[in-house]
Amino acid sequence: MKAGIIGGSGYTGVELLRLLAGHPDIEVATVTAHSHAGQLVGEYTPSLAAAYPGMVYEAAGPNGPDSLDGLDLVFCALPHGESQRIVPALRDRVGVIVDLAADFRLRDPGLYPTWYGEPHEAPELLEQAAYGLPELFRPSLVGATLVASAGCYPTAAGLALAPLVRAGLIEASGIIVDAASGTSGAGRSATDSLHFGTVDENFVAYGLLTHRHTPEMQQILGAEVLFTPHLAPMVRGILATCYARPAAGAPALSTADVMDALHRAYDHEPFVVVTDAPPSTKATSGSNCAHVTARVDERTGWVLVLCALDNLVKGASGQAVQCANVALGLPETTGLPTAGLYP
Repeated sequence: MKAGIIGGSGYTGVELLRLLAGHPDIEVATVTAHSHAGQLVGEYTPSLAAAYPGMVYEAAGPNGPDSLDGLDLVFCALPHGESQRIVPALRDRVGVIVDLAADFRLRDPGLYPTWYGEPHEAPELLEQAAYGLPELFRPSLVGATLVASAGCYPTAAGLALAPLVRAGLIEASGIIVDAASGTSGAGRSATDSLHFGTVDENFVAYGLLTHRHTPEMQQILGAEVLFTPHLAPMVRGILATCYARPAAGAPALSTADVMDALHRAYDHEPFVVVTDAPPSTKATSGSNCAHVTARVDERTGWVLVLCALDNLVKGASGQAVQCANVALGLPETTGLPTAGLYP
């Protein structure tokens, strides 16, 4: 199958190129990057030079280049707000579109002005987009032609908490998600806040009470969430530490109960590892896997759930490929690594 990538020079676009270089059923036919049009992919990102010798970035254009026409699959790896301007005109030209931004994730168009600062330009497509978190929403992805791949933080929080919410083990209000991400989550463009001298030996919270991934988490869980993200001095990885109260009126919860819920949800899933030990970001680096665990604190009554993943793989490009596999009828694990990098 032939694929195109719109926005192939950013971190998620580069990660898509890396993963698809090893995909036996999908071949990258064209890749765009407006600011690097005419430049060799391997010149701008030398790690891709051997995998894509001679491939050149094309100009993007308002509706994407003509080279996208007839492709089986197109990934949009663009900043938020740009996909919704391109996708309406692109839908009739290609088979499947997988968007890695937040342009089609939220079902309620009224949430976009509040959380993203501007109204949605194609609200009629929101209900048509399948939400791209296969472990939780796989049936809607089968045969989908427009996929909104889930965000990195919502993937971690959703995988951690959804089994407990769905089983009625925890309250659907008052959930707290504290999560830390590596600097690659902010993208490839240089900013003062991402300079080595700023990030090194530093740990800082940001987006207090207003982070745009909050409504996406609430949509996944059908629950109220207080979310606080943090920037950690590492390149890759997310660790989400989630707190919830046991459901009112339910029998007393134990750690065995919440771990059993995670095992029932994920023991058959190839990309989720339920672990007794606290999960670490290093264990997931470079893989499409998420590691989860849970505890019940009998002293305070709180339920604690943790999830670690690589924000660029399971949190972005790997998940997008996983969704594409499902939508296209390919084996879901095709071309995706389950082994992380170590050391």
